Amino acid sequence: MAGEFTEAERKQLSGHFSNADRSVFSITTPSQADRGALMSRYSRSPRSMRRIFLDEFLPNPRRGDEFYERVLSEYGDDSVAELGLMQVGIEGLSNVAVQTVEDRRIGLSFLEKSSRYVSWDAKTNGHFAYYRGDDIMESRHEKTYVESCEMAFETYQKIKDPMIKYMREALPIESLDFPDSGIGSDAPFSGLVAERDIRAARRIYESTLRARAFDALRSLLPASALTNVGVAGNGRAFEYLISVLGSSPLPEVQKLGCRISDELKQTAGAFVRRARGKYGLALQKYMENILDRSATLGSQLESPYAPSPGTPAGRLVSMPFCDSADAALDMVVAGMLYGQSAMTFGPLHEVVRRMPREEKSQMVKSFAQLRLNRRHRPPRAFEMTSYVFDLVTNYGMFRDMHRHRILTLQRHPLSPRHGYTVPTEIERAGFSRQFLECTGAAAAAYDTIHPDMPYHAQYVVNFAYNYPYMIRVNLRELCHVVELRTLPQGHPDYREVAQQMYDCVRKAHPDLAVIMKFVNLDRYDLGRLGSEKRSERKRRN
Repeated sequence: MAGEFTEAERKQLSGHFSNADRSVFSITTPSQADRGALMSRYSRSPRSMRRIFLDEFLPNPRRGDEFYERVLSEYGDDSVAELGLMQVGIEGLSNVAVQTVEDRRIGLSFLEKSSRYVSWDAKTNGHFAYYRGDDIMESRHEKTYVESCEMAFETYQKIKDPMIKYMREALPIESLDFPDSGIGSDAPFSGLVAERDIRAARRIYESTLRARAFDALRSLLPASALTNVGVAGNGRAFEYLISVLGSSPLPEVQKLGCRISDELKQTAGAFVRRARGKYGLALQKYMENILDRSATLGSQLESPYAPSPGTPAGRLVSMPFCDSADAALDMVVAGMLYGQSAMTFGPLHEVVRRMPREEKSQMVKSFAQLRLNRRHRPPRAFEMTSYVFDLVTNYGMFRDMHRHRILTLQRHPLSPRHGYTVPTEIERAGFSRQFLECTGAAAAAYDTIHPDMPYHAQYVVNFAYNYPYMIRVNLRELCHVVELRTLPQGHPDYREVAQQMYDCVRKAHPDLAVIMKFVNLDRYDLGRLGSEKRSERKRRN
């Protein structure tokens, strides 16, 4: 490697690659198209990547764009679009629209504004931050819509400080104990005798308290509330996203697709150009037809589960489908043995099927013993069985579950028809009346808007309302979901749901559930205390 390039060539490569003389290097050239095209061109050449860049790309600034236009448009080789990576920031997007973006499972990653660490009651130009597009603001429902959204934010704003005050009174810092051994202890605030330690304790306490208060307050937010999200992914995934957004019945979502396309054209046009062309429009029309056909067929069915908007419905988690305990155990054990066996899967599965159950159960336990923490993921053999969960949780909690990518999730349009969940803290703090007035007004607004604008009616529904969705997930991914979502610092809503999901698996597949070693079944008043303490220790170290 050291002698491949002249000194002049080494200088030319600077800024485009991390080094010019080692066998492992990063591609740092600014052009996204060049990065992806280089990787694809590299696969069909005997030359090194850096030599290809010097010979073909450096003399021609449009080489990457030309490559993608030819391969994607002429040859239709979509996979090469996965070689281009890009990041997009989206600000001022409603919570209805952001879920459409985050529905995309493959090729994209998301990071969204938190409803736990950020107060959502700020105003811009005299207005709370909720969707105010012309499609709704110039409709005959404008007054109903604005009054409902304003009431939700005003209620949030009015009870925010009293809620934090209540939390301080219900869980005073003095009740969390101040022994005298040092902040490194596992007790909540042990050893905080130095002034610095007391300041740290109060900072941790206030941060945790506010997060717990915001956890409850977010239930009041309407789905029209504006959020920010960062999206990172490959060109193929962005091209598909643009087509999906264009097929939405909501103008906000359609316009978002156009804006993403316009922005990416400036930096990675070759990757997304087809999304607004003949190919993309045909795909968009196909998606619109699927939505219309599903709506037509779905309208013919009567729902057996439709309580009135004022009926509180508890969290519902059920598992309507999974493999039998014996079949699931056989598939997983056969998968565990397959990689180191000389047998093909069919005969191996038959051998496993005839093994004594206790022997197979011990094999699973032996794999579980190897896991020392939750980041030690079970092997892929645990993808050999899966579960379908029927969930009805509040919309706020759904947003957290929606972030898990490696599962199949299908959902309904948002509505108030499944009742709501009143956060325990709001009840205990004495704000039930304000909560019920707010959710009642949202339900009334929904009923007014829905006959004319069924998709727009979603915007006024509060996060507190229960939302039905189903997920199909394999055991390996479920292990990750449940162990992550039962951590002490997790939101109480999804902690409880994750615990229920674990309980379903434990009852259905007791021999396999042992792989889920790090499920936390405890309950916490201020679950983030431990996490905040660990952050403090890291700051000090």
